[in-house]
Amino acid sequence: MPNHGRPDGTQDFVLNQTMMRVRDPDASLAFYRDVLGMTLLQKLDFPDMAFSLYFLAYLAEGEVIPDDPAEHARFIFARETTLELTHNWGTERDPDFAGYHNGNDAPRGFGHLGISVPDVAAACARFETLSVPFKKKPTDGKMKDIAFITDPDGYWIEILSPKGMTQAIADSVS
Repeated sequence: MPNHGRPDGTQDFVLNQTMMRVRDPDASLAFYRDVLGMTLLQKLDFPDMAFSLYFLAYLAEGEVIPDDPAEHARFIFARETTLELTHNWGTERDPDFAGYHNGNDAPRGFGHLGISVPDVAAACARFETLSVPFKKKPTDGKMKDIAFITDPDGYWIEILSPKGMTQAIADSVS
């Protein structure tokens, strides 16, 4: 594999996962599975530490999750771009739990996930029928043809298309 200018020793590094804490795993799993179309690859429970991990990703057409435990682990931890949802047990029932910081409110930090779709308008029309909350619709603001929706914990998800982003960049440099 060519180096691509990477420092020696990093040629086989892969961005494997982004972790976000969630209050209610049932609501979050329904959102990422049913609204965004991701597949739950595995759930891991850690009873001694009172938390669970949920690994989700987009599967390619025909891609199958291996049954063999070692191959299953390799399948999850060698792939690119997995979403890890962490649930600390009890938060879903705790009335005093204020929720997690979404990174966009002050003080700012983490910003958003980005989901590339073929057609932003069609995706957003579907989100509207599912009553998904929007932070920005594709026709709002100066940047057109991108949207921001929120998940059950208030994390922002940018909805963009390769075609729209290519045009936006071409327009900005001309």
